Amino acid sequence: MRGKPVHADPVVRPQPGHPLSARLQAQVNGGTNAGTATSIPAGTHVPQAVADHKVAQAIKAQVAKQREELLKLDPTLDRASEEQRCLGWINEAVALWSNAAAAERGVSPTAAEDDALRRLVYDLLFRAGRLQPYLDDPRVEDIFINGPDDVWLDYGDGERRKVAPVADSEEELLELLRELARDSGHGERTISTASPLLALSLKDGSRLQAITDVGPTTYAVIRRHRVQSADLEGMVALGTIDPVLAEFLRACIRAEKNVIIAGKQKAGKTSLMRAMLKELDADERFATIQTEDELFAHNNGYHRQAISLVAREGNGEVGANGRSAGEVTLLDLLHPALRMSLERMVVGEVRGPEVVAMMQALTNGAGGNLCTIHARRPDIVFDRIAELYALAQGNLSEQLAYRQIANGLDFIVFVSMIDETKIGGRRHRFVSHIVEITGVGESGRPATNDIFAPNRAAGEERGVPTGTHPECIDDLRRVGFNSELLQNPYGAWAQPLPLKVVSST
Repeated sequence: MRGKPVHADPVVRPQPGHPLSARLQAQVNGGTNAGTATSIPAGTHVPQAVADHKVAQAIKAQVAKQREELLKLDPTLDRASEEQRCLGWINEAVALWSNAAAAERGVSPTAAEDDALRRLVYDLLFRAGRLQPYLDDPRVEDIFINGPDDVWLDYGDGERRKVAPVADSEEELLELLRELARDSGHGERTISTASPLLALSLKDGSRLQAITDVGPTTYAVIRRHRVQSADLEGMVALGTIDPVLAEFLRACIRAEKNVIIAGKQKAGKTSLMRAMLKELDADERFATIQTEDELFAHNNGYHRQAISLVAREGNGEVGANGRSAGEVTLLDLLHPALRMSLERMVVGEVRGPEVVAMMQALTNGAGGNLCTIHARRPDIVFDRIAELYALAQGNLSEQLAYRQIANGLDFIVFVSMIDETKIGGRRHRFVSHIVEITGVGESGRPATNDIFAPNRAAGEERGVPTGTHPECIDDLRRVGFNSELLQNPYGAWAQPLPLKVVSST
């Protein structure tokens, strides 16, 4: 817990970035500018009218019936036309409600009240219902759902805030999660007593993990990707790396070095990987292999030869091989991916037996492959990989793991996070280490060089050059890297990381 929780207003306003087109947005707003999200700067708190959820549900049910009849008459109707017709019906229904409410109250509802109701009905029909305003808020990093009426937001600056419920009952919450799965294109995934676990990517790229029927309520966490489109310059602007580190990472990509990005949960590994992928040529052919799509390389408007392969859950029926029918694992995807004329392979995260196939790809295939792995410190990454080898079928040895690491891996990039929000500070995410693997060392473990590391004598926790040139420095020079950059013990940081507690070591 990050200090005393702050309780918010019952409704979070919609934020900029609503996916409606300008014309449809105007329809949702009833043809007025009242409540238009794009006129409000992000992060500004603006009181907003609260829509009556029961009224919204009634209008939604009415419009849903009209939509059903419409699609029966015209099954080929495109989604935009369908939404436009439904928005017209929503406006008509809200106008009728507004007139009835005026007669009952003796005063007409405000334009903001009408707008809030229109938005909620639209979100119930086409988006994530009462959850949608929290997904729209660009400040939100995590959404914690501890049952239908106990919902918390975790902001990027470390603040945690309780907000309004997203459902009125357990069953309504479960149906919301099922609808999110259907709407996200994961028709084979559901959540129920028979299938108590649900993991998927939402349409906006957020990652959802939910669990039910193994505790007092249904729990869900939505991890939002606040940094989706940054390149290495963008990571410099965020303070994750400095220009020297950016140049080194750029050279690693261009020199086709195999890299593992490691770090703790929420440190920013995936964001950094997305940024590094932007250094590939737009027509370079590669595959991303993930349990849920979090890299977005195939539809980011830049890569033209990115193949997105996503693991699939089974349908629950166990076959003769002991596996669920229809299941496709990361390990299943790795082997055929190697036959797709790829120049590189990118695994979103290795956390199981697929690490063996990934390490084989590093040793056998072309260079320039990337993956991420969870590890608390850079010095335990090798042991973490060896642990996953031991879990693989055949109980592979740590000696094999170490040998394949030494033969196939070039660099470990470690992303750290220092969280000082409990003492009035902020979260700092940054690359703290870049470790080169140079072959097999003593006791069979991989030998290493620290190329970037904290300079704690200068009060710097972020990764700065150690003065050691990597053994592959000539490969980096051949793609344009200036090795003189590695001689600055302070990197390009203007001053040390501003921490409240500075390391004494």
